[in-house]
Amino acid sequence: MNIRFVGIDPDTDDDGCPTVWVDADTADLLIQSYTADDESAARCDATSPARAPIPPTETVIRIPRRMVPIIRKACDELDSGVR
Repeated sequence: MNIRFVGIDPDTDDDGCPTVWVDADTADLLIQSYTADDESAARCDATSPARAPIPPTETVIRIPRRMVPIIRKACDELDSGVR
């Protein structure tokens, strides 16, 4: 595995904050963030084009707006073919 750290929440308190990594081998993003509250997850589930509820192996996470530049940076790295 070639997992590379991209960025952490700029408002971090160094205690379990949203973080982004890229897997350069698979070109996947790995994201640690807040679990969405039940109401938000239910709304996402209800508006999903999928024909089944969110499976137990998946979850809805909430990414703070301040993390958008970090997500963009990770996507740009993957688009540039970083391996």
